[in-house]
Amino acid sequence: MSIEWMAIRGSGLIAYLLLAGSTIWGLLISTKVLGRAVKAKPVAWFHESLAIGSLVATGVHMYFLFNHDYIDFGYRALFVPGASAWRPLAVALGVVAFYTMFIITVSFYVKKWIGQIMWRAIHMTAFGTFAGAALHGVFSGTDSSHPVVLAMYVATAAIVLMLLLVRILQSAGVPSTRRDSRPVKPLATRPQES
Repeated sequence: MSIEWMAIRGSGLIAYLLLAGSTIWGLLISTKVLGRAVKAKPVAWFHESLAIGSLVATGVHMYFLFNHDYIDFGYRALFVPGASAWRPLAVALGVVAFYTMFIITVSFYVKKWIGQIMWRAIHMTAFGTFAGAALHGVFSGTDSSHPVVLAMYVATAAIVLMLLLVRILQSAGVPSTRRDSRPVKPLATRPQES
């Protein structure tokens, strides 16, 4: 196995792990599962940093693919979904995930111009981005059958699905089983007349 091929796979796996981390942290922020254990600003900053790291690692992944001699990955194969001759569907999922990851990451910096509603709509595509990146890794990665790599995909997908379910239940108004620490005010009652 060449150093170049290890760089392609390593950067791809790192990009996926950073994306999974960003997705998980984003869900932890929106579900408030951590409660008051952590302050929102550092968690949001960490979420954003993971997204940027994933984008950079994806760029490194694409750079090494472009410069690899064994499989021809030209600009068209790297940037046009379905144009790759090698595992076209899996690579197309990766290309689309790259574009949506780029848009989501840029949205952190244009939020004040696009507004909360548009920003939230863009961020909702993160779930499709995560799914596309996971499927890209599983079906195009040469090491996807390795038990550790497969366990990584399964574990990250399970965590994202679990947190997404919590988020959906919260949005649907299903009451939380968590106890609220605030005291309950008694209802005001009229004094009884005798």
